[in-house]
Amino acid sequence: MDKTIGVTGVMDAAVTSVTDAAQIPEQRGEPLLDSAVRYAEERHWDVFPGTWLEAVDGKERCSCERSDCPAPGAHPTRPDWATQATGSGVAARRLWSKQPRSSVLLPTGRTFDALDVPESAGFLALARMERMEMTLGPVTRTPERRMLFFVLPGGSLKVDDLVRKLGWSASAIDLVARGEGHYVAAPPTRVGGYGAVQWVRRPTPANRWLPDAEELISPLAYACGRDAAAARARRS
Repeated sequence: MDKTIGVTGVMDAAVTSVTDAAQIPEQRGEPLLDSAVRYAEERHWDVFPGTWLEAVDGKERCSCERSDCPAPGAHPTRPDWATQATGSGVAARRLWSKQPRSSVLLPTGRTFDALDVPESAGFLALARMERMEMTLGPVTRTPERRMLFFVLPGGSLKVDDLVRKLGWSASAIDLVARGEGHYVAAPPTRVGGYGAVQWVRRPTPANRWLPDAEELISPLAYACGRDAAAARARRS
């Protein structure tokens, strides 16, 4: 089983803090253009270029020039970004050749959806999934301390009902489903002031077939519920 980061030894305490075993080492990223082309050609994922980071007066800022940009260097450049997305490696190379610093963004709801959870909950859930030998797809970790589990497209539509049947509300436990109309940033995209998006589980031939959201929702909801409860306890 290919893993960028081994998490089997992460204990339940990870729900309140990420343990040393779960710390992610810095990963040497390939050029953004090469990554975009590889995602399109090898995974058949649609890709589209987003904003990029620029150095201004010794500081990084988003190419959109907004001083309050919530995702510097990692969001679409135009409102019709969905029509710009392409699954062609040739087209991807052409797009990134125009601006090699552009972030690599992947639209969800096409070849995959994504289940977006807090990092501490994600590591706890991932450790349990691996112990259970569950089928898993690629998983990313964002510099804002979120983890995204790739699942079959259409899975996001089931999440609210699935979580409700388990006794939680998806919004209350901070479990976000990203499907049609959404996108995710792919490694090695950098988010200004935070760091780079990284693979926790890289895309490989072994995980080309994605799980259904229904298969992952129980361990994810449990971990998110634990995480939310711990956060409430710390505030009280």
